[in-house]
Formats: sequence, C-alpha cells, structure tokens
Amino acid sequence: MEVALDRACLLLPTGGEKHRARRIIAGKIIECATRGEASVSRLTEAGYAAAMQLGASAQPSVREKEAAD
Repeated sequence: MEVALDRACLLLPTGGEKHRARRIIAGKIIECATRGEASVSRLTEAGYAAAMQLGASAQPSVREKEAAD
C-alpha cells in the first residue's frame, strides 16, 4: 500500500495541502484494499484516481478564471 501511495502522490503539486491530500489518497487506497484488492497495480490505480479527483477539484473553474481576468 505504501508503494501505491507514494506513486499516486507523485501526481500532487507541491504545496501546503499535500499532507491533507496524501491522507485522502491513503484512505481511498485502504478502501480498495478492504474490498479485497491486493495487487500494487490495482491499489495504485485507486490512488491515481483519488489524486486526479483532488487535482480536478483544486483547479479553478472557467468562470473563476474569467472573473480573475
């Protein structure tokens, strides 16, 4: 699980929220393992999916970008 977490966290931008994001990703990996997935590849996929969701939610929306201009 640690390998999967480290791999998924490579997708995270460096910043102040990294610890919080790492905890969220770890939780998703644990959920996957609890469902019976044991392979590093499947756990890593779950971690990647969580990291991508976090990245998408951290991106400003088009309206926020337009308002800033």
